[in-house]
Amino acid sequence: MSDQKTVLSAIQPTGDMHLGNYFGAIANWVRLQDQYRCIYGVVDYHAMTMPYDVAKLRNNTWELITNLMAVGVYAENLFVQSLVPEHTELCWILNCFSSYGQLTRMTQFKDKSNQLGETSKDDFISVGLLDYPVLQTADILIYRADYVPVGKDQEQHLELSRDIAQRFNNQVGKPYFVLPEALYTETPKIRSTADPSKKMSKSAGEKHYISVFAEETAIRRQIKSAVTDTGAETGVMSDGVANLFEMIKAAGDMTAFTSLLDDYQAGSLKYAELKEAAANALVNLIRPFKERKMELNQDKGPLKNK
Repeated sequence: MSDQKTVLSAIQPTGDMHLGNYFGAIANWVRLQDQYRCIYGVVDYHAMTMPYDVAKLRNNTWELITNLMAVGVYAENLFVQSLVPEHTELCWILNCFSSYGQLTRMTQFKDKSNQLGETSKDDFISVGLLDYPVLQTADILIYRADYVPVGKDQEQHLELSRDIAQRFNNQVGKPYFVLPEALYTETPKIRSTADPSKKMSKSAGEKHYISVFAEETAIRRQIKSAVTDTGAETGVMSDGVANLFEMIKAAGDMTAFTSLLDDYQAGSLKYAELKEAAANALVNLIRPFKERKMELNQDKGPLKNK
């Protein structure tokens, strides 16, 4: 048996992969593959907890698999949740070891319930929205994951997973499930180019995110129009300028990052040069991803449109 620890992480197929997704999670997935036994899931069942289109969900699921492979995730490390029936089987068993009160106190359940209440014409809130942390627990425990990469906003769900696993272990009288631990890694926080006070997000509209597979002209146009100074305090780097620097650094162009930061500190930075460097860094990063995706789509042959 290998002594290599197991890492489990998953992502919902909610549409186009943007730079916030990539830098915030997926780039880390790629790096971790060289250090751990990694298992990464596209969790399409989780996407059903909010209103969705059946055909679009199916297409998004397989598009995301292709996108993940294009940016460097190994195919053998990927699974699609709905194709592994044991996930939902284990979820039912773990439901019997889960506390209703604890589920109702989940922050994301409260937030999404409120969101539905504001946007829906009726009062329908699915039981799946309440219960999906238990399915998430099944996703983790079924692979006996040692570590789960999480952000601070996800700690509550991981703690629930540990509580359920411990309750089950106590019931059967042995440590059947591994109690997963958080794996904290430093990840860039990429902001919207149109409103750098907010994180990059598709839900805010096209101006607020950049696709990982965007055309070069679109990337350059969006970076050129990026907000820089917004009345920031004198001597303090504005959110917009900091966001552009973060993009350059995250894309790996440390030469440009260091040179432009020196200019900023010397008070001689030109925003046009900063934007050009950010656009160049992103275009150079994305180019091999697009080439790889084209190869993958060609390999699908006659099945690609089915």
